[in-house]
Amino acid sequence: MSADLRTFYPEIEPFETGMLDVGDGHKIYWERVGTRGAKPAVFLHGGPGGGISPKQRRLFDPTLYDVILFDQRGCGKSTPYASLEANTTWHLVADIERLREMCGFDQWLVFGGSWGSTLALAYSQTHPGRVSELVVRGIYTLTRAELEWYYQFGVSEMFPDKWERFIAPIPEAERGDLMAAYRKILTGTDKRRQSEAAIAWSSWEGQTITLLPEPETSDVFGEANYALAFARIENHYFVHGGWLEEGQLLRDAGRLKDIPGTIVHGRYDMPCPLRYAWALHKAWPKAEFHLIEGAGHAYSEPGILDRLIRATDKYAGKRDS
Repeated sequence: MSADLRTFYPEIEPFETGMLDVGDGHKIYWERVGTRGAKPAVFLHGGPGGGISPKQRRLFDPTLYDVILFDQRGCGKSTPYASLEANTTWHLVADIERLREMCGFDQWLVFGGSWGSTLALAYSQTHPGRVSELVVRGIYTLTRAELEWYYQFGVSEMFPDKWERFIAPIPEAERGDLMAAYRKILTGTDKRRQSEAAIAWSSWEGQTITLLPEPETSDVFGEANYALAFARIENHYFVHGGWLEEGQLLRDAGRLKDIPGTIVHGRYDMPCPLRYAWALHKAWPKAEFHLIEGAGHAYSEPGILDRLIRATDKYAGKRDS
């Protein structure tokens, strides 16, 4: 293996885009990049509520892949914006299947990071026969302990300065359950308070996902329009535990046993504690496990990005150089 770290493929525009009516009043925006008829793949973004970005297209060799990226319900270019109606993990799993059928793919590589890893695991455990390979990064299994670590007590100890800004919109008497307190504001009628809370919720994530401050990554989280969908949808999912049974994704990891895969996780990932990625590694021995030292959570961190691109190259039959 070369000592040089792999990085993004060159900028690329979609060769096809569209809106798919998935029912329940929702239409999801999708785009297709790479080479039509090449190896099929689907990219699942984080959040929930994060939407896709042009950089994410660049995780795949465009000559070897035919990649679908899409904005999950209620975010990005999907409509209605910031909607919580008919917006659950299982709606999204069904949407992924609709996209696969629309493209006529029998199987595809599934790629997801952070919340995208949660969704990738839920989809792959539901439809294992449709997954040729699975690449997951920043593993989040959405247990109560993981949620409380990030939104109640844990990461708060590492970032007291940023935590102070996160709890500021919440009255002191309601800080015993911050997710529930945020939900009240984010689903309330006071638009000014809603916007203030959305920016605080979203910025907390943007400022804790990289090992070192990285304004290029974190700044978008503070934009009011982006933050509204991100905070409302993420909070909605997390208050409901992702509509998953406690511990379900690790419990059902045996369903992945025949799927080749790659797990990539940063040692100092604050939102998603390493122990859950380690547990997934133990429960799914067929997958390669790459623990990245000196890295946090974001896929843009050099060591993480290197491993992700080596994984997509490998599954397209490209030799590691």
